[in-house]
Amino acid sequence: MRFNNDKPIFIQISDYLTKEIIAGRMVPDQRIPSARELAVTLEVNPNTAVKALQSLADDGIARSERGTGYFVDPQGPQRAKEALRKVFFDLELPAIFQTMSQLGIQWEEIHNLYEESHRENQ
Repeated sequence: MRFNNDKPIFIQISDYLTKEIIAGRMVPDQRIPSARELAVTLEVNPNTAVKALQSLADDGIARSERGTGYFVDPQGPQRAKEALRKVFFDLELPAIFQTMSQLGIQWEEIHNLYEESHRENQ
């Protein structure tokens, strides 16, 4: 995994795990790699990995079971989608609208591209 300087590494790890859950590569009640496993795999400080896992638990995406680790919460995928939707609508979409305005892009252009992409993915 490549990290950038835009946000703290633990948040980037948490975001990565959230996307894995949404994609179905991690399912409810599945054990999430331990902080130690994440630290070794991602070459980060174990404390950073712990913060990422705790962040998932704080958001209700994962749950901690004493002595066994973190697991995807049964409501985790839905909570993860809701969290990412909020980020999209609160942060990303306004930035897209601003760029569209600056470049003179009309909604119809975006809509047509979306429809075309949707047809290709079916």
